[in-house]
Amino acid sequence: MAKKKGKMRGIGAWAFIIGVVLAIVLGIFSSQLGPNLYNGILGLMIISGILVGLLNVDSNDASKFLLAAVSLVIVSVMGGSVISALGTVSFLKIGIILGEILNALLFLFIPATIIVALKSVLEIARE
Repeated sequence: MAKKKGKMRGIGAWAFIIGVVLAIVLGIFSSQLGPNLYNGILGLMIISGILVGLLNVDSNDASKFLLAAVSLVIVSVMGGSVISALGTVSFLKIGIILGEILNALLFLFIPATIIVALKSVLEIARE
């Protein structure tokens, strides 16, 4: 049983890594991607987030994950718009890219956070 659980966590870890890489790709190339490819990548990030929530976070780590994820979601929402606004002033548009990366990360972390929060509530209800 432990081997199967370890294998599943490995899938969740890869889903997390893939989701972060996709967020960076979207942030850098968002203006060059067509709408179909952009939406397809966002869909993959949502699926990655679901896998992370289901496979990566167990009950021992749920509270730490939820605190970190909620903090990241808040910072991404608030900071993404501020950084993007600052990026319009810059010649390199680095702020726009960072804002896009933070916005894309939301598509990874929001599904994972919802899944882990629901798992935590179900576990509390069972006790």
